[in-house]
Amino acid sequence: MSDSVLSKASADAAVLDKPGSVAESYGIPLAVLLELTHRCPLQCPYCSNPVELERGSAELSTDEWKRVLSELAAIGVLQVHFSGGEPTARKDLVELVQHASDLGLYTNLITSAVLLTRERLAALADAGLCHVQISFQGNEPLLADRVGGYANGHAKKLEVARWTRELDLPLTVNAVMHRQNLHQLPNIIEMAVALDADRLEVANVQYYGWALKNRAALMPTLQQIEDCTALVEAARERLKGVLAIDYVVPDYYALRPKTCMGGWGRQFFNISPSGKVLPCHAAETITGLAFDSVRDGTSIAEIWRDSEALNRYRGTGWMQEPCASCAFKEVDFGGCRCQAFALAGAAAATDPACALSPLHERIFKTAEAEAEGGGDRFVYRNFAGGTAET
Repeated sequence: MSDSVLSKASADAAVLDKPGSVAESYGIPLAVLLELTHRCPLQCPYCSNPVELERGSAELSTDEWKRVLSELAAIGVLQVHFSGGEPTARKDLVELVQHASDLGLYTNLITSAVLLTRERLAALADAGLCHVQISFQGNEPLLADRVGGYANGHAKKLEVARWTRELDLPLTVNAVMHRQNLHQLPNIIEMAVALDADRLEVANVQYYGWALKNRAALMPTLQQIEDCTALVEAARERLKGVLAIDYVVPDYYALRPKTCMGGWGRQFFNISPSGKVLPCHAAETITGLAFDSVRDGTSIAEIWRDSEALNRYRGTGWMQEPCASCAFKEVDFGGCRCQAFALAGAAAATDPACALSPLHERIFKTAEAEAEGGGDRFVYRNFAGGTAET
């Protein structure tokens, strides 16, 4: 790390520690998501990246990402998660992992795995990569490859998972679940065990961005969710000490909203491929917000503290009724602003996942009807900006 970067970051850290500062109230996040690119060979119909993707020409350079990593380490961040799009599409990934490791940062690779070779995975391990998380779309090729829109993708994922354990890297299996693959969950759990994974994320699709376009084809039925919940609870007990299982249900089947990212701008931020500092990966779906960039000449610490966009929905002062007088406002911090914008048309509205929202019942009934309707056609996304259906 250069002396100038270290000196500036140290000064920023000192400012953030002052009484009454954002950091004193919320703390510098311990982990930050780095979206290195939006490029991806898969075309998942629930893709969480923005509808308008960043082109490769707009991505931060190798040196810019290294500067970001140095700043993050200097202000107290402990973990970085390399994500995308598909982070292995970046030719400099090994170099970035090495730089992060040299700074003492814990590194996690969140990947579809289909672009990896064993040699490159070994190079990442040698560079100090600490953990690998691989997304799976099912437990057998026919359905999994149809969901991902990528031929022979499932077989490649299994291969990379085995390489990961051969290289003694911890493995997380991320299973993105929805109506068309929830019946495979028992086999997905057994697949995670067979792959010697440390953790399984049973992550039901959340419906904003591209997933909202495909809600009718993805939304599970209430019976599916109830069966899934019982299955996960039994598996957790049965596999205690063997496989840790995280479980996220769709907001549509809740009575209160989730504490999205620990609250807007409170415990988490991610950096987009072009350098924008965001409170969550979907925040750019909210039109009218201007997010500061690491390219603007302002330090990451200053952006975290002073950004108008990050401060817009921080805490509880922005809340309208019924949120403003809700007993849970310091628990869920209003839920998801992106979901409020997508479903209610205003980011400051009550999250429709909450039973107190005037939209809750109507939206739930619409989603329930879609789930029971049984449609299975996906609208895929691709980097060229077009769409395809199957």
